[in-house]
Amino acid sequence: MEYDTLVEAAQWAGVEDPRLLAAIAATPRDRFVPPRYASRAPHDEPIPIGHGQPTSQPSLIAQMIDALALSGTETVLEIGTGYGYQTALLACLARQVYSMERHADLAEHALANLAAAGMTNAEVVVGDGTAGLPEHAPFDAIVVSATARTVPAPLAGQLAEGGRLVMPIQEDLNEIVTLFAKRYGRLVQERLLTPARFVPLIGEHADDPGMEPPER
Repeated sequence: MEYDTLVEAAQWAGVEDPRLLAAIAATPRDRFVPPRYASRAPHDEPIPIGHGQPTSQPSLIAQMIDALALSGTETVLEIGTGYGYQTALLACLARQVYSMERHADLAEHALANLAAAGMTNAEVVVGDGTAGLPEHAPFDAIVVSATARTVPAPLAGQLAEGGRLVMPIQEDLNEIVTLFAKRYGRLVQERLLTPARFVPLIGEHADDPGMEPPER
């Protein structure tokens, strides 16, 4: 389905948060995709960004961010920076964003894009996202833009008590974006958001067999 604006696409997907809708309206997506695809940026569709990866369609990004219920005071960890579009939206809604990207060239593009957009509260780190960033933990919210069968134990451990984590979970042939919350030191599944297709999560702690979220 075609939408007149990305805000309309987000609303059609069920997003009502006025702060998030305003952030989408104020963040030109064409600045966060490869220049040769800039003409496709106004459309609610994935766009290739290299390394066999796409940037997710904006309405899906909006649903994932919406589930984090950000108020503006949070420190957020993002796994999978890409070209920085989701990072920019998070930076509009949270106090501080740390974003991890395993491809150095994508991280460089994202940093340049965020700087050009005037974002001063987002830091991009090249590294293994499954290990998180323990030096900046705990995080009030974590969003993972790649799929695995389980939440990596380090990410579960770095989520603050009462915090929220959104991630696509692989179950058989299906991937379901899932919202988790930290309750009494454990991750609890809150609700299923939407089916989706993501690239696999890659890293030392991706799909660690038999690992439980550590207690804090």
